[in-house]
Amino acid sequence: MALDYRKCAEEIVANIGGRENVAQAAHCATRLRLVIKDNGKIKKSALENVEGVKGMFENNGQLQLIIGTGTVNKVYDEFLAVTGMSAATKDDVKAAAAAQQPVWKRALKSIGDVFVPILPAIVASGLMMGLVEALGKFIPSFEGSDWYGFLDMVANTAFAFLPVIVAVSAARVFGGNQFLGAVIGLLMIHGGLLNGWNVGSEEAINSFFGITTGKIPTWNLFGNLKIGGYTLGSISRHGYQGHVIPVVIAVWLMCKIEKWLHKHTPEMLDLFIVPLVTVFVTALATFIVIGPIFAQLENWVLDGAKILVKNVFGAMIMGAIYPLTVVMGLHHMYNVIEAGMLSSAAKLNTWMPIASAANFAQFGACLAVGIKARNMRTKSVAVPSSLSAALGITEPAIFGVNFRFMKPFLCGMAGGAAGAVFGAITGIGAKSYGVTGIPGYLTIDNQLLYTILLLIAGGVAFILTWFVWKEEPAEGGGDVAEKAAAGAGEACELPGAVKASGEEVTKKTVISSSAGEIALPTPGKVIPYTEIPDPTFASGALGQGIGVVPSEGVVFAPYDGEISSVADSKHAIGITGAEDQELLIHVGVDTVEMKGDGFKTFVEEGDKVTKGQKLMEFDIEKIKAAGHPDTVVVLLTNSDDYDDVKFGDI
Repeated sequence: MALDYRKCAEEIVANIGGRENVAQAAHCATRLRLVIKDNGKIKKSALENVEGVKGMFENNGQLQLIIGTGTVNKVYDEFLAVTGMSAATKDDVKAAAAAQQPVWKRALKSIGDVFVPILPAIVASGLMMGLVEALGKFIPSFEGSDWYGFLDMVANTAFAFLPVIVAVSAARVFGGNQFLGAVIGLLMIHGGLLNGWNVGSEEAINSFFGITTGKIPTWNLFGNLKIGGYTLGSISRHGYQGHVIPVVIAVWLMCKIEKWLHKHTPEMLDLFIVPLVTVFVTALATFIVIGPIFAQLENWVLDGAKILVKNVFGAMIMGAIYPLTVVMGLHHMYNVIEAGMLSSAAKLNTWMPIASAANFAQFGACLAVGIKARNMRTKSVAVPSSLSAALGITEPAIFGVNFRFMKPFLCGMAGGAAGAVFGAITGIGAKSYGVTGIPGYLTIDNQLLYTILLLIAGGVAFILTWFVWKEEPAEGGGDVAEKAAAGAGEACELPGAVKASGEEVTKKTVISSSAGEIALPTPGKVIPYTEIPDPTFASGALGQGIGVVPSEGVVFAPYDGEISSVADSKHAIGITGAEDQELLIHVGVDTVEMKGDGFKTFVEEGDKVTKGQKLMEFDIEKIKAAGHPDTVVVLLTNSDDYDDVKFGDI
């Protein structure tokens, strides 16, 4: 019996709290995607029993109802008619969903969006820094060699100019000019300013400025005009190397100023006025307001840390909050504490075990994510980032993984606290400073106790993360057109000729029912749909079928029929066949994120096709290089309509 699309839409509206409870509505090839104002008004059990709704879940602020290819668009049309709403794009829905998220979630998402594109740079630099530093400690003669100097320069580049990289990425995220963003980043590490890593060193200050006071000079732009104890327009002449948050804030402000000026500046003057005013005003705000706030914060953190590290309770607090100071770029200040400890009568750096515990805990949390994650891109970032953290360079692990997902970050803080307590109780310390993690074995005074400390910190963080963190499915997890971006790029021409013919490939029947036979659409190894590396596909929520590990990048029509849908990003095709068979052919998992790169389709919606006709070409190597499984998903999305669905030899 055919689905009553109108009735389905009416029942959906009734069970989500009515029209007034819907902020936005859109659909992709298999799902109705809704942004709900008040989730408390949703009648979930009733929704699941609506005829036509095959499943539901909430993800990234959206309520997604699985309806099926060739059907969801018709239900959506009726949904619009019932509610009186106008059609929205998937991007509209995503924007509306994001706007409904709590402020802290939006802030974290923005930080994640800034750091994800630059992960390759900081992961590579982090690993190389750790390795070079370890080699220098293990082989003293290597530390003074030319190779050491060269490798150290290569390894440090991304971190030395991190504010520039962050600024460019932040400008992209916040919608500003990326080159103006780069200027702001460069301003914050200008060669005329004291390196931000040396602000706590009197010797470095005196050497750089040619003074003897040990205090960083200032530029007083408005003379000695004071407001209370603050000199108006006073700029401390130091840079912000290693800082992250102040850079992001500065570029966010820059983008706001730039956008406002674009709206209010005559077009013929825009090129002259907007860049000049944007950079000048942002520079003033950065060095007069944003900078001093973080400079004061550095002083407070340093003073507080000096007090706290003297007892077990304080060590626990510092072991927990140390990663937060890494996020804010304040952790370089601790070198002052370490130097002071080594110059005392005891000549023992008891701060190092605290920092090591905190860093190794972030390693444990990141490693747990890397092992547990099913998403190959997450795994490919988490594993090398964890290795970098084990060597004492935690930025890749924190910014690329732990802080982005938050729960691993918090678990790492707990592990750091536990390890720091052990370090404080045992009283172990180092004979040097600036080294943590595995290289710390070269400076610690008790290797056995240090090993136990690392096991406690890393183990607690790993175990907590393993049980607390759950990988959220990629938005739409397996949906045909999930995350398809507006204006996806044109499909590229694929290199090489396709060897197999449609006639050869489609000789093998892989799915059959009373409605007819479905042939193999692409050459390769056939696997059960339950083994497809995506929870939504593997659950059968979108229908039963098979997966194919492809040996060639080509898709043929598995039967005579009509093309019911072609994804905007070219990676998925729906075909309607005899007896209303609804087949979905989806190439790869999460390949929608490739936005058409590596895919070429030869049909359009509404085209009639015959068995063996070429429908699509795809580049297997590009899919793998992008970090996605290349499994071709073949599902009979209305398999519930048949009692006799059978599968060929698998």
